[in-house]
Amino acid sequence: MKSFIDYVARSLVDNPDAVQVTVKPGDQADVIELTVAKDDLGKVIGRQGRTAKAIRTVLSAISVREKRRAVLEILE
Repeated sequence: MKSFIDYVARSLVDNPDAVQVTVKPGDQADVIELTVAKDDLGKVIGRQGRTAKAIRTVLSAISVREKRRAVLEILE
């Protein structure tokens, strides 16, 4: 899951070196934190959050396949 988020985020942004993905395991779900450069934040979120919603949808499909729930948080 981490590699998927990393790949998608690096593909979307202008500054791929600033992309950081961390996974914090929890009791019921893993929290995946995505950090990008301030200039690229809008590209990851998209218009009205459509890009972020699409990433979360694919992430939920991956988490079902791996039988582990995951939540994506986009940090500034």
